[in-house]
Amino acid sequence: MPDYKQRFIKFMAESGVLLFGDFTLKSGRKAPYFINTGNYRTGSAIAQLGEYYAECYLANGIEADTLVGPAYKGIPLAVSTAVALAKCHNKNVGFCFDRKEAKDHGEGGMFVGQPLRDGDRVCLIEDVMTSGKALREILPKLEGEAKVKVAAMIISVDRQEKGTGEKSAVAEVFETYGVPVFSIVTMEDIIRAVEEGVVGGRESLAKMKEYRARYGA
Repeated sequence: MPDYKQRFIKFMAESGVLLFGDFTLKSGRKAPYFINTGNYRTGSAIAQLGEYYAECYLANGIEADTLVGPAYKGIPLAVSTAVALAKCHNKNVGFCFDRKEAKDHGEGGMFVGQPLRDGDRVCLIEDVMTSGKALREILPKLEGEAKVKVAAMIISVDRQEKGTGEKSAVAEVFETYGVPVFSIVTMEDIIRAVEEGVVGGRESLAKMKEYRARYGA
């Protein structure tokens, strides 16, 4: 496992984002772990988070003109990733985010930030993916703004769970929209980190493996 992945899992645990126990997910599934991204609450935390997204961006060879953060959770993620790319890697990439409703006064428009132009490559920045809803909602807005190419999407954790069928939500998104989705870490990475003592949670390890066997894709 690359070093930045181990550091990120430890960072999630220390931030109270990676939790072990018994949780009922929105899908109704009973899970032995939970990713609560709402616990990234400080300037220091969001700055560090942006650095991990930037490392994932570079590690996967993604090339984009603009980072797009779907409202609302994606907004600080896209901003912090753009800052990290510029500050830590001398890579200047634009960022923008969508409005929930188009603005009909002032500068107007559906997006705030770097203007989108025909031919631009964009990378979507999101927290987690459960069903691909955020992507489905942002694509029509992007298409209405300019003829851009969605080069990739980055999420923090790929739960590697079955979506509407036997494939994972990440696989379904690629199959349906042709958008490759990269994650900083996967559920398998988290299980390995627990096994290796990078983070706690050993008491939930057996249940995590059972959950993976039942719902994993």
